[in-house]
Amino acid sequence: MGSTEPTLSARDNGLVRPLHDPPAAPRINPSILAADFVNMQAELARIAGADFVHVDVMDNHFVPNLTFGPQMVGRIQETSPVPLDVHLMIDAPERWAPEYAELGAASVTFHLEAAADPVALARRLREIGARAGVAVKPATPLENLYDVLDEFDQILVMTVEPGFGGQSFMPETMPKLARLADEARRRGSSVWLQVDGGISASTIEIAAEAGADTFVAGSAVFGAADPDRAISELRRSAARHAH
Repeated sequence: MGSTEPTLSARDNGLVRPLHDPPAAPRINPSILAADFVNMQAELARIAGADFVHVDVMDNHFVPNLTFGPQMVGRIQETSPVPLDVHLMIDAPERWAPEYAELGAASVTFHLEAAADPVALARRLREIGARAGVAVKPATPLENLYDVLDEFDQILVMTVEPGFGGQSFMPETMPKLARLADEARRRGSSVWLQVDGGISASTIEIAAEAGADTFVAGSAVFGAADPDRAISELRRSAARHAH
């Protein structure tokens, strides 16, 4: 499955619907880490204009925080008006990542630092029916991914240290992102380049100029009086500064 093909849900249970053709860049994926967990269904309804909803799964081992597991993600999948972009900040992703794809998540991203065989895992996720993503922490180099770009549908460059929401954007990650964007263009790759951490009305411009086309935003969306309007404004800002 190529990274520009429509992605079908992994399980047709009447609640999980097929994805249409992937939306044009830039994409805005609000992070539910910034949502009101007690009113999750209402919070999801507030971001119906988003491209995906970003779901951070943390295991209190790979990162020092604990969030959701498969049961909660499955319920989010059933009620979300937009597809799920699941970000696994967990150890042993080979064991757990396929389960999230089988729940019907449109995209499943695991961390390069935690994966024993990233390419094999990406192929397994695609086989199930999800887009396959790989994430890197701010200090992790990307060069060893250059030769296998086509194995992934998305590369997530963390712009904060993973584990908690509300952190400040790290501009020192931008040269790494820019090199990746240049390399992807040189190779004719259609891989999506995502950033996550501290994305706001001001920092989204910096990330877009460096080559990102997919943006995870938490408080900038859920903290706004009108989340859908905030999504539209972020999308316009990113488009104006696209690399």
